[in-house]
Amino acid sequence: MNKEAKYKLITFLFSIIPITMIIGQAVSLINIILISVFIIIEIARSKEFNFLNNASFILLITIYFYLLFNTLISLDSGISLLRNFGFLRFIFLFVAINYFFYIYKNQNPLFKIWSVVILIVIVDSFIEYIFGKNILGFGEEYGERIVSFFKDEPIVAGYLNGFFFLILGYLFNSKNSENNKIFVACIILSLVFLICISLTGERSNTIKAVMGLSIFFFLNNKLKIKHRVITLIFMIVTVVTIISSSDYLKNRYYDHIIYPIINEDNREKFLNNNIYIKHYKSGYAVYRNYPMFGVGNKNYRIETNNNRFTKKDYFPDTHPHQIYLEFLSEHGLIGTLFLLSIIFFLIFRNIKSCIISKNSLQLGAFSFLVINFVPILPSGAFFSDFNITLFFLNFSIFLACNPSSNIF
Repeated sequence: MNKEAKYKLITFLFSIIPITMIIGQAVSLINIILISVFIIIEIARSKEFNFLNNASFILLITIYFYLLFNTLISLDSGISLLRNFGFLRFIFLFVAINYFFYIYKNQNPLFKIWSVVILIVIVDSFIEYIFGKNILGFGEEYGERIVSFFKDEPIVAGYLNGFFFLILGYLFNSKNSENNKIFVACIILSLVFLICISLTGERSNTIKAVMGLSIFFFLNNKLKIKHRVITLIFMIVTVVTIISSSDYLKNRYYDHIIYPIINEDNREKFLNNNIYIKHYKSGYAVYRNYPMFGVGNKNYRIETNNNRFTKKDYFPDTHPHQIYLEFLSEHGLIGTLFLLSIIFFLIFRNIKSCIISKNSLQLGAFSFLVINFVPILPSGAFFSDFNITLFFLNFSIFLACNPSSNIF
């Protein structure tokens, strides 16, 4: 197979990642495996093994060995084994993306296809909001919550967050000082994205979207300071206007959260009955009972379901719906400090070169990575297939798209 054919094949496999994530976990897994196998063969043929000594790669391998250790000390090793062992595929994906950016300098076809896919999902979400169901007929069972192509899971906002910042960064990378059309297009797309995210009814992801865009535009030194400030204010006003104009959204934001907190008569009832506070109390209770190494990855469900009647504050579910409490309950204080220290080190040590190089694609990935770790806000399980795929996709591109941080 010649170089052009190889480029087309690997570009195709990368291009369909957002589509495979919509189709389902199994298809997404197969695609990641195909990408990994193809790239490993290419690396072996080219004998490009210098990445094995790269600090970023070594630290990811260190995380992997920690996760294998975590399996051994889990309450139920069989439950955590597949998740922890399967983490290896994301290291392969990380290497594959870095190699792709290192060998092939033209990623335009990849990001163009991603842009089309994400635009279709956004349009489909608007259709569901207007007509009550999307183009495939999904959405009626969730009422006013938007599910789009995900059928029975209201995760479309998290999905859009995972890809939009990369697309926005890609578009900004093509902007120069004389090309204001790109800037205008980016602003319009950002507003459409924010409106769509707000209408999904996913409160946490809407707040994260606003924060992510704020980080992206605030740190984007391709723009004048006044343009950054005006853009941020305009976006915040847009979200507030959208929420205020919808009785459903006002109910979700104001009646369910703000009013019970500021109203003294309802505050105690809110603190005792709010489902997320129950999750948080439960996550902290599990951590308190297993403070050093936690119950083990994916074992929160085992601990809370088996002891829901005997241990105070336990609220049975798959995870505590908050990233720090998930880490603390399943990995304990030692595991949490170990994991987050490595992750934060790998992310924040490269932000300076990102800003200096004016690499907007890297800045877009950084913006998404940061909003994953916002305190207090609810979140999905970090190590679940859906969330960790989005995280590693952004993390890999964050390092890969800048020659100073690419592991090759």
